[in-house]
Amino acid sequence: MCKIYTHRIFMLEEKLFSYKYPHPAVTTDCVIFGYANSKLQVLLIERGIEPYKGEWALPGGFLRLDESAIQGALRELCEETGLKGAFIRQFHTFSDPNRDPRERVISIAYYALVRICEVKGGDDAASAQWFPINEVPHLAFDHNRILRMALAELRKEIYFNSVGFELLPEKFTMSELQKLYETILDTKFDRRNFYKKMTSLDIIEPVEEDQLHVEEEAAEENKAIEPPFQAAVAPEQKSLRFSREIRGSIASLGISIEVNADELSATMIDSKQHSDSNTRTTTGSGSRRRLFFTFNRKKYNEMKKNPSKREW
Repeated sequence: MCKIYTHRIFMLEEKLFSYKYPHPAVTTDCVIFGYANSKLQVLLIERGIEPYKGEWALPGGFLRLDESAIQGALRELCEETGLKGAFIRQFHTFSDPNRDPRERVISIAYYALVRICEVKGGDDAASAQWFPINEVPHLAFDHNRILRMALAELRKEIYFNSVGFELLPEKFTMSELQKLYETILDTKFDRRNFYKKMTSLDIIEPVEEDQLHVEEEAAEENKAIEPPFQAAVAPEQKSLRFSREIRGSIASLGISIEVNADELSATMIDSKQHSDSNTRTTTGSGSRRRLFFTFNRKKYNEMKKNPSKREW
């Protein structure tokens, strides 16, 4: 009699806390962007188990019953690559019924911007490696689609919220910042217009200048800066709107952008008449000072609260 009663209690609890209909599993996937050698990079893992054993994929895995989605994403990221402390942002949920050959799986996707660091495969990842964004191999599951959407989200964010400073060193030049934006948005900007716009946002501030020798730095800087500038501004051009440069880079995202053209219009100036905006030549022979900047997070947070201040 006691056994029958216990069995009935168990059946009652089972009905209360279980669901008799089929339901999907849940995974998380992380798209981790880094920046090195003037290239946008993404962190991938080589799968060590089936399905898709030996193929590259985004770090991620199944969600445990006792953790939130973001906790699961950070755990899998750490277990499979060794990367810790990334500030990840959720950007989409992927729920195609046939996206995983094992079973019905819904994936919650996150992305993050981090400084490039050493990574090492672990758990069910045979290895982990950074790949330049234009050299990414075919990925397992629907991870190519996830990566494309994460890149589109990153481009939206850098347009509306001026993100990306996480990828730069603590002190950076305006040329380094411009190269980062050009790399992410896959476009070219006029150097002086970019300088004016970024300084007008009031989220970067100059720091102590470092003295450099002209003989050592001039040749390298001319190679790195002058060709993109010359390519971006043809000699026959008399004027150029800065807004067109960046708006064109996100046209494929289907975003409608309203900007004040009068504020963004800028007249082109012959590059031979002015020195580089990143350097200041001193009166001494053979030396000059390069201007460095740092990111002011407090002012950046204030800007995010006031959308009118962050329009390009």
